[in-house]
Amino acid sequence: MIDYSFSIENLEFFLLILIRISCFIYAAPFFSQKGVPNRVKIGFSIFFAILMYGVITERSIPSYNSVWGYGVLVCKEAMTGILIGYSAAISTHIIGFAGRIIDMETGMSMANLIDPTTNEMSAITGVLYQYTVTLILLISGMMEFVLKALAETFELIPVCGAILDTQRLFESMIKFLSDYMSIGFRICLPIFAIMLILNAVLGIMTKVAPQVNMFAVGMQIKVLVGIVALFLTVGMLPLISDMIFTEVKKVMVSVVGSMM
Repeated sequence: MIDYSFSIENLEFFLLILIRISCFIYAAPFFSQKGVPNRVKIGFSIFFAILMYGVITERSIPSYNSVWGYGVLVCKEAMTGILIGYSAAISTHIIGFAGRIIDMETGMSMANLIDPTTNEMSAITGVLYQYTVTLILLISGMMEFVLKALAETFELIPVCGAILDTQRLFESMIKFLSDYMSIGFRICLPIFAIMLILNAVLGIMTKVAPQVNMFAVGMQIKVLVGIVALFLTVGMLPLISDMIFTEVKKVMVSVVGSMM
């Protein structure tokens, strides 16, 4: 006969694990998208918390004297889960940054659309790259890596054992911002170079044939050349996914290290 009895201490420890995992799911990539049903998020959080509860052997939490004391522990675990999840999701925004630059160069920035995952106006190229790179990351096993990283945080950062090093966290964010700009411009560099050459050609044609309205002609040419350039550079998407995957690992390691 299965014994379903448990103590209040075990329940409190399980709830703290559930808080960290559910906050991670709320901010993590893929799960944080609005297309994922809330029932799936809640059910997966509970299922993963049960698994982690059976794996963790050291089940001790700091002593407290009131409900407010336990509330502080809950807030601490919630902050830990959100920071870890957001560190994994923040690198995926690089694709949207590169897509906006590409749309500004190709003249497609006026044709924005609503991204159903964020309910915000997004660039066409950014949405195209976002979905394609997300699919490649799912196939390449990024979801498995993120979940394994979450499980390992319970060994590196015990329950209620997070000690936030603000200086190290600040340095990690500064380093990420520099990588954010660098990777974003590397993604859009081929199309940026093509558009730069096209603008130079249009400028020369304006001087050679001033009677031709190059502004009206140039808009259509830039859109056409931009679409062709996107088609020719589609083979870069696996390399872009690899750069994003590497950046996710770096940011997660640095953020978790700042809480140890």
